[in-house]
Amino acid sequence: MDFSDSTLDDHLFGIDTDENPIARLIRAWIDERHAPDLLVFQAALIDDLMQKLHEQGLVVSALQSDESTTEEEHLRITLVKTDMERAKFLIRSYMRVRLHKIEKYAAFILQTTEEQQKLSNAELVHAQRYQQMLANHFHATVLDALPESTHALDQTFPDGTSMITRPDRDHPVFVHARVPCPDVLLPDGDKITLEQGSIHLLRYRTIDTLLARGQVNLV
Repeated sequence: MDFSDSTLDDHLFGIDTDENPIARLIRAWIDERHAPDLLVFQAALIDDLMQKLHEQGLVVSALQSDESTTEEEHLRITLVKTDMERAKFLIRSYMRVRLHKIEKYAAFILQTTEEQQKLSNAELVHAQRYQQMLANHFHATVLDALPESTHALDQTFPDGTSMITRPDRDHPVFVHARVPCPDVLLPDGDKITLEQGSIHLLRYRTIDTLLARGQVNLV
């Protein structure tokens, strides 16, 4: 079988560059794991990877069922399948991290338009259904037996304490500067320069804008 047209791309995920889809997905996954709040869903990246996985899956299936496929070509197929499984694992891991945050902060997300814009349509539907299910559970097991004045699940108490769980944006994070960055203003009024390649321990709220721009990543 002739592979001169490169229909089976055994470098689809394996080229080690910063802009390789897998490298970008790994960064997005690690950033999501370490950021205290929910980051913007990487829709274009996930869609691109899913499309490539689908296309390569069709090619692999066709080649595996073709009796003229050589041993060398079968080896290439094995390498491609390994990279495909790696990509699937990373996508699942990325989505699980996001799902955990969505369920943890569902009430907060549904109160805030800006937060909802970070979600995919499917994630937003899940957040709405999860929060409704949680409210139904609380009412059925506890709240319906209590005075109506205690039924609210979004109450803020006189001392400022809220029943809604919010991300701790003052949480410390390790930050790696991918490019030279503007000076970061610290809570005490001092400024710090993030030189390219440097790593710092900072409050999340001081670098969230740089993270959104892709100028830094979390480690």
